[in-house]
Amino acid sequence: MHELAIAQSIVRLAEQNAKDNQAEEIEELELEIGSLAGIEISSLEFALQSAVKDTMLHRARIVRHDIPAEGRCGDCDAVFPVETLFSPCPQCGSYCVNILKGKELRIKSIVVK
Repeated sequence: MHELAIAQSIVRLAEQNAKDNQAEEIEELELEIGSLAGIEISSLEFALQSAVKDTMLHRARIVRHDIPAEGRCGDCDAVFPVETLFSPCPQCGSYCVNILKGKELRIKSIVVK
């Protein structure tokens, strides 16, 4: 379950950022997670519940933004929604697709007190 390690890393990064800014507590943590990031959302949410205990995030509101995947065809330049890493272009059928977004896993913002 790599989601637990990811949750622990998120907590560690958020706490370090808060401490660097002399904060006492984290009130809100905003995450962006792409549909192709390889994250099982329900597992990550469960892991975060455990990872925030006894930390600066124990009462924080966690806001998640799901980022739908989008690709651009390298042959015909069409931009389209992507379901998997190896989705063909719906215009020309090419597999030469550059993923533009959807692989993100990042902390977008942290609100501290």
